[in-house]
Amino acid sequence: MLFSVVLNGCLLSPEQPDTTVPWWSFTKTVLAAATLSLVRDKLIDLDRTVPEGPFTPRQLLRHEAGLADYGELADYHAAVARHETPWSAEDMLQRLDASRLRYAPGDGWRYSNVGYLYIVRLIERTTCLSLEEALNQRIFAPLGLSRVRLAKTCADLANVNMGSTSGYDPGWVYHGLLTGPLAEAALCLDRLMAGQLLPDSLLRQMRTVHALGGPLAGRPWTSPGYGLGLMQGGVSSGLILSGHTGAGPGSVVAVYRCVQGEYTASGAVFHDVDNEGAVEAQVVERLSATLATHR
Repeated sequence: MLFSVVLNGCLLSPEQPDTTVPWWSFTKTVLAAATLSLVRDKLIDLDRTVPEGPFTPRQLLRHEAGLADYGELADYHAAVARHETPWSAEDMLQRLDASRLRYAPGDGWRYSNVGYLYIVRLIERTTCLSLEEALNQRIFAPLGLSRVRLAKTCADLANVNMGSTSGYDPGWVYHGLLTGPLAEAALCLDRLMAGQLLPDSLLRQMRTVHALGGPLAGRPWTSPGYGLGLMQGGVSSGLILSGHTGAGPGSVVAVYRCVQGEYTASGAVFHDVDNEGAVEAQVVERLSATLATHR
C-alpha cells in the first residue's frame, strides 16, 4: 500500500513518493475541474444541452444524464481480461445502446463512464486542444503539477505501478486514464478545493451533491453523495470527505480531502486490491490520524 498526505497545503513525507500509479476515476475529478474552468471563462454553460444528447454538462458531471455504463457489459470485462484491443468509442456506444436513455435527464442517478466520455469531447471541442493539452493548460500548470500524464497506449504504462495486473491497455478507459505520483494526486485535490483554480461560486456548485441514501455496506460512507466529479459525504469517523475513489484491474486509488476547524487534510492511498471500501477506510484512517496528531 502507498499513501500520501497533505496538511494545510504542505506535503507530509509519503511512502515511496516517486512511484507513479494510475489515477483511475480520480480522473473524473480532474475532468470536472477542467469543465468548470470553461464555465469560469464563459466558454460553456453548465445548463445548456450538448450535441451528444438532451442533457447538460451539469447532468453529465453528476451522473444524472440518464446514460448507462459500459461497465455493465459482460463482454467488456471479458475483453479486458483477455487483453484484447480496445473497442472504438463508437463500437462501445453501439454495444451499449447508449442513445437509449435509462431515465429522463435530471430525474435519476446512475454512475456512467459514458457521460465522462462526452465531457472529454466537450473539453476538446471547446478548447480545440487534445485532452492532454487541455488538462495541462487548464489544470496541471496552474496548480503547479508537472508529473501527471495521460496514458494512451500500453507503452505509456510501462513505468506505472499497476498493482496486481499487467498488460492493461488504457484505451479501455474511454474518458482517459491519468497517471502520476500519489503526492500529485493529493496536491491536485488539495489545491483545487483550496480555491487555487476556481472561484468559490463554482466550488460550491462542485460540492453540491445528489444524495445517494444512507450507509453503504462494506464502505465507510454514512451519507454518500455525488457532486460535479466529486464523491462527497460523511464517513463513520464523523469527517466529511470530498474527492474520488477509482478502481481498475489490479488496484484501487482513493483521493480525499476534509476540513476540521483550522486544519485541512488531503490524503491519497493506492493498494493492489479490488476492495474499494478497504482503501477508502485507509484514507479515513490516515486523515483522522493526521488531524489528531496536529490538533
